[in-house]
Amino acid sequence: VDPASCAGLRTAPQCALSSTKPNAMDTRNALDARAVGLMVVLCLIWSAQQIALKATAQDCAPLLQIAVRSGVAALLVGLWMVWRRERLTLAHGVWQPGVAAGALFALEFLLAGEGLRYTSAAHMVVFLYTAPIFAALGLHWWLPAERLAPLQWAGIALAFTGIVVAFFLRGSQGAGPDWQRMLWGDLLGLLAGAAWGATTVLIRVTRLSSLPASQTLLYQLVVGFALLVPLAWGAGHVSAFHGTPAVWASLAFQSVVVSFASFLLWFWLLRTYLASRLGVFSFLTPLFGVALGAWLLAEPIAPGFLAGAALVLAGVMLVSSHGWLVQRWKMKSA
Repeated sequence: VDPASCAGLRTAPQCALSSTKPNAMDTRNALDARAVGLMVVLCLIWSAQQIALKATAQDCAPLLQIAVRSGVAALLVGLWMVWRRERLTLAHGVWQPGVAAGALFALEFLLAGEGLRYTSAAHMVVFLYTAPIFAALGLHWWLPAERLAPLQWAGIALAFTGIVVAFFLRGSQGAGPDWQRMLWGDLLGLLAGAAWGATTVLIRVTRLSSLPASQTLLYQLVVGFALLVPLAWGAGHVSAFHGTPAVWASLAFQSVVVSFASFLLWFWLLRTYLASRLGVFSFLTPLFGVALGAWLLAEPIAPGFLAGAALVLAGVMLVSSHGWLVQRWKMKSA
């Protein structure tokens, strides 16, 4: 798999999109107990970031937290590159799609941060993880090698059916008097997923696809930080900041653990194990997000939303895991 297409830590499920055609020369290992355990830990970490943002939103706006974590993570990634003696590539205009990817990164988290003001963390993580659907549609349009198979089209139809169910058939059950505000937050989360998917497409179809993943990530973090800080300032989030222990712990967790340490671990896994197998496990992230939101934040989960979310995740699984499913079928038929 091309690691640059999975840069930013947020694209774990989408890595399967790049591995639908097995390489006979691929020397990566099949999953073992260590890989499975590490993937479960990573999925817990990725799902917990939405929980941390929501839990501390009263003292520090999610948008401000995302801006700060982008800056800190950019510094850590930059130091990592210096330690590895890796130079930032600027030649041949590669900085232009890099800036564009950073702008999409900022848009994604602007939408996600604002959406968390209105909806639950559980809802946000599910709608954010519709990104592989939008990425698959974009790659189908731009890259002949990424044409969608009939099973993947079925997955897209299933996912969009789930979106309709989650939005329009759940009513106000379990959402309380602010269910209309929650719908607005859900819509922002869905748009954030679309922005994330657009970022993947941009990386795949431009010179960014040939860069080391750390450089693509650095472009996203630096440009995201540069754009999100003024937006957070203009919205008055900086003046409303309260540096409670929980807020500092959230910032440290997201900056160091989520945006840096899990980045290193994820790409080590990509270099060691088959990406299509790893991509299957990454779908635990939204499931963990829903469970953690209900457990730690006492978030209500309406039956209609739960049914819609199940359809969405099943559709995303079909789209992103198509290559793995086909390979398993061939192995059983042989």
